[in-house]
Amino acid sequence: MPAEPTPALLPQAASWLRRRSWSAAERPVHTLLEAKQRTGRTVSVVLPALDEEATVGDIVRTVRRELMERVPLVDELVVVDSGSTDATAAVAEAAGARVEQRDRILPRLPAVPGKGEVLWRSLLVTRGDIVCFIDADLREFDPAFVSGIVGPLLTDESIHLVKAMYDRPLETDNGAIVPAGGGRVTELVARPLLNLHWPELAGFVQPLGGEYAARRSLLERLPFPTGYGVELGLLVDALELVGLDALAQVDVGVRHHRHQDGQALGRMAATIYRTALERLDRTHRLKASADLVHPHLTQFSRAPESLPQPSAGGTPIFVPHTHPVTALERPPMHTLPEYATRH
Repeated sequence: MPAEPTPALLPQAASWLRRRSWSAAERPVHTLLEAKQRTGRTVSVVLPALDEEATVGDIVRTVRRELMERVPLVDELVVVDSGSTDATAAVAEAAGARVEQRDRILPRLPAVPGKGEVLWRSLLVTRGDIVCFIDADLREFDPAFVSGIVGPLLTDESIHLVKAMYDRPLETDNGAIVPAGGGRVTELVARPLLNLHWPELAGFVQPLGGEYAARRSLLERLPFPTGYGVELGLLVDALELVGLDALAQVDVGVRHHRHQDGQALGRMAATIYRTALERLDRTHRLKASADLVHPHLTQFSRAPESLPQPSAGGTPIFVPHTHPVTALERPPMHTLPEYATRH
């Protein structure tokens, strides 16, 4: 019996994956600086923060030292504190960031809890033509997380939004490390939603990643979900507004951060699912995409020979693995004549 053909990405998504995926090392910082000086584009880095005193200082110091003082790539470094009860604001300011308090931005509109709310308000207190969002809980922070994702925006006018892609190990409480165990909400919720309803976006390795950069001219035209659905919402809405070819992703290595417990992930998943449902209803995509006669799910793994070192050079190698999503149903047994004759 001949083997069944291996399902593949949609041609549009496969083409995008080849043409719009890069390594941070493919655009050295000096090249980015030349492009920045030539175009006059300015760059703002924004860290949304809530009780991140343990990590925010190291991120701020690294960005300031490597991308503001050593190489003047970043023009503005802002931490937006969303009501921390620890020393997040003091630590960030001491490290060299300008700290803005969420509740003091646009005071006529009472703030609501949520990461998306902070990112939305940050547009009012930043000036850069390019805005780069970085989560404040990252450890072992590499400046390539910033330079890598602003690179395509500085060097290619056709690009409007760039997501970071990376390996995401899961570090357990007992010290064990599961190499590809992180990103559980991505694998269980976001990736299936995107593959089934927005298959053009199936090539994104980390669609929910909190590290991404975009042109202000795009961000100011997009609605911002106030909670954890902001990343999926921005990605889907950007697709609708500027098209797939204006989106890109860059390999920046390995992401180390604090992991949340199962109940917190459940709340995050519910918010993301609701964000998707609202967009499915708005764009009449409540059924799986009509383009897909047989829906597929594409997942990614890094090829063994591709080391996650963004400063070492070379093209990123995240290998897509595509699987059919079956939804065949059998009819109720009592409708079969064979069953009727036996019972």
